[in-house]
Amino acid sequence: MNTLPLYFSPCPNDTFCFHAMVFGLIDTEGLSFEPLLEDVEQLNQRVFTGNPEICKISYHLFPKVADRYKMLPCGSALGYGNGPLFVSKTAHLPITQETRIAIPGVHTTAAFLLKFAYPQVINTSAVPFSDITNAILRNEYDAGVLIHEGRFVYEQQGLHLIADLGMCWEERTGLPIPLGGIAVSQKLSDEVQQKVARILHRSIHYARTHPSHSWEYVQSHARELDVQVIQNHIDLFVNDYTQNMGTTGIKAVEALYKTISPQENLSISDLFVPMMV
Repeated sequence: MNTLPLYFSPCPNDTFCFHAMVFGLIDTEGLSFEPLLEDVEQLNQRVFTGNPEICKISYHLFPKVADRYKMLPCGSALGYGNGPLFVSKTAHLPITQETRIAIPGVHTTAAFLLKFAYPQVINTSAVPFSDITNAILRNEYDAGVLIHEGRFVYEQQGLHLIADLGMCWEERTGLPIPLGGIAVSQKLSDEVQQKVARILHRSIHYARTHPSHSWEYVQSHARELDVQVIQNHIDLFVNDYTQNMGTTGIKAVEALYKTISPQENLSISDLFVPMMV
């Protein structure tokens, strides 16, 4: 059996989606997978500087690696109402060029959405996403951008919402927010790329129809251990677009790319592995 390294984050939506394929609970078409879990910006950096075969990345990064990677049409964190949250310790904090802001990585879509909503922002620092809340509370930063579980617990931890950065995107574009997706190396054959797409599609379907089967695995990797927080995270980030992003999801990625690189004429649909279930 051919084993492929599989890089994804420890966040509940990823462990939920990948569980069945990692443990062979669905037809894997002769492939097996070695899971390697890392922080979202570590994953971005791994793809930016290297060439892992299969890796979760931020859509903000993808234009920079599209010469070496394609994206799978399933497995994305993409949807409405699930964007990053811009928060601070001080209510009604004015945002200026001097405001010290923690972001979860320079390549993250969260970093892009911050600049999209607040073009004046320049004083940003990359901080692991799980450390941002505490860094703000320690007054190391004036504000920060929360992703993953942090968006569900910031109020209990004493932080205030400045803006829902996803809503800023939705209001201007009318499209869902393309946060992250699964990149596959073009050094893999077309046949293997399509196999991986089918396997992940099955894995997500299995997870959604048998949610209790992955619970122990999801909980073992979650940063926030509260059961309701984990469930809220899965409910928000695993949706029909995760199963198959479709034409609307492709349009959302296209809008993101045109905003990042308006001078480039990318054929977006060609950058995705065809879904052949």
